[in-house]
Amino acid sequence: MTDTRIRLLQEEDWDDVVALEERAYAASGLSEGREALRSRHRASPSTCFVLEHAGGFGGYLLALPYPLFHCPDLSRVEEGVVRESHRGSNLHTHDLATVEHARGRGMARRLVRRLEETGRAAHYRSLSLVAVCGSETLWSRLGYRTRPEVVLPASYGAEAVYMTKPLGPTAGDPAPGSTSRAEVS
Repeated sequence: MTDTRIRLLQEEDWDDVVALEERAYAASGLSEGREALRSRHRASPSTCFVLEHAGGFGGYLLALPYPLFHCPDLSRVEEGVVRESHRGSNLHTHDLATVEHARGRGMARRLVRRLEETGRAAHYRSLSLVAVCGSETLWSRLGYRTRPEVVLPASYGAEAVYMTKPLGPTAGDPAPGSTSRAEVS
C-alpha cells in the first residue's frame, strides 16, 4: 500500500478531521465538535495521527495520556496539559475514524499499530479506549479486554464499554533490565 502514509496531525487537517468525526458520530449523538477535539490534540500532539490514503485525507486517530480506568468526558474540553504523572502509564485512544472509501482495507489497524509503536517507544504500559457504536468486537480482536467495572461519563451513552490492553515490548525488544549486544560492545 504505497499510496498510504501515517503522519502527525497538523493544523491544516482540522477541517477534514471535524467533518469526518461528525459523519462518524453525529447520528449516535457522540460528536464532540472542533474545540473538544482540538483540546485532545493539544494535550498530546505526538500521539495524534492522520492517515493519508489515495492522495487525500483518509482518517485520523487522537490519543492522549490518561489515568488507567478513566477517560475524557465527551461533553467537556480538556483543561490544560496532561499531568506528568499520566505520562508513561496509560495512553488513551480517544477517537479513531477512517473515510468511507478506505474502510475494510486495514487502515484503522495501521493507525492502531502506529499508536502502539509510539506508545512503546515512550514507555507507556497500557492502552485504553471506550468502544462505541458496537465496536467492542473489533477492539477485542485487536487484543483489548472489556472492563465492565469502569463507570463511564454519561456522554458516551449506555452501550459504551471501557477496554484496556497491556502494551508490552515487541518481539524484537530486549527484556526490561537486559543488555543488548550493541550496549555490550
